[in-house]
Amino acid sequence: MTKTPKSPGAPLSSMDPAMLRGLTQPRLSRSNFLRGGAAGLGLLAMGGLPSRAEAKVTDWHAWWAEQKPTKNLVFANWPYYIDVTTNGSDHPSLDAFTKATGISVKYLEVIQEIPEFYAKIAPVLKAGQPTGYDLAVITNRWELEELILQKWLTPLWKAKIPNFTKHASSNVINPAYDPGNKYTAVWQSGFTGIAYNPKLTKREITSFEDLWDPAFAGHVGMMNDNLELGSAALLKLGIDPATSTPADWAKAVATLQDQKSKGLVRQYYDQSYINALENGDTWISQAWSGDIYQANEKGYKDLKFVVPKEGIMIWHDNMCIPVGAQNPLSALEWINYYYTPTTAGVIEDYVDYVCPVPDAKAYIADTLKDPAVANSQLVFPSDATYAKSHLFPAFKNYAEYKAWNNTFNPIIQA
Repeated sequence: MTKTPKSPGAPLSSMDPAMLRGLTQPRLSRSNFLRGGAAGLGLLAMGGLPSRAEAKVTDWHAWWAEQKPTKNLVFANWPYYIDVTTNGSDHPSLDAFTKATGISVKYLEVIQEIPEFYAKIAPVLKAGQPTGYDLAVITNRWELEELILQKWLTPLWKAKIPNFTKHASSNVINPAYDPGNKYTAVWQSGFTGIAYNPKLTKREITSFEDLWDPAFAGHVGMMNDNLELGSAALLKLGIDPATSTPADWAKAVATLQDQKSKGLVRQYYDQSYINALENGDTWISQAWSGDIYQANEKGYKDLKFVVPKEGIMIWHDNMCIPVGAQNPLSALEWINYYYTPTTAGVIEDYVDYVCPVPDAKAYIADTLKDPAVANSQLVFPSDATYAKSHLFPAFKNYAEYKAWNNTFNPIIQA
């Protein structure tokens, strides 16, 4: 799914926070790839084939020591994923970065879908050539894991990003998909849980078990993203998706088949799930937190988002430096600059995802005077919510990734 744009027609300080809240959504266009339909599948199957890119560097410490500072940075990101001024063409955070460092930023909104972007850069990286990007934002799914496995990302020089160590949330440090943050630093995050209309369900919803309640037959919405779908079933069974095994997946698909065979599921939805909730076609559904906040602001006050008792899924978009980057020190300079309460606060007050810099909350509240964002559980979740969050599986190789697809795709496709 392409990111929903915010209107650039108002300055950041005056923009209605209600218009900014609906952006805590995973991108379904990325998810489409998990169902096996995207270009680049063959690239992902390369599974460890050597490339000239990885053969070039054997000592990254020495490599970093040889790098010379430049005054340029090429930053690849998703559309509508950074602060924008009134005219819609300038980015205050990037302008401030240039003023502070002298580094000019070429900011490119070229990532419409991760599979397509991966398919574009993978052959270049395999050939040992520069991608043209010094920094790119990649979600913690198979594409990122493959970039790491193929050694197509540059290890971060931690001494150059002390603000990450100082200000990063404990929830984005040492993720399972990148132990020790060797290659990545989180840009933004988001949650996947359950939404429902209590006027239709006639009771409170607290558990993934409620998605299997016969009382809601024909009015349950499930996602057609097999990673989201399979993870929900695993949580229902009390299994952490991040550490799940193929045997666990078999149990999860069995419970999904039971749900389907009993006629409980109205549809396996893409982004249109929110319309089904709003018009009452579904009473309860898998949902993204920001969608429900935005629906509430649009007038659908009956819809509620809940963190199920079994837990909630969290995803991370990550800044990383492709091998061959021409301005790697500039990329580190930006990461370090971003991980301050001021810069993260300015960006967060616009994009409103889950912020990786907790101290940005005070800056947004006290300096930017935007309590709606500062106090939002969708932007600065409580420790209790974080404690119940789970990462998606980190596949060890292509065969494991393919096994996941083969397990869960039939539920959606049949």
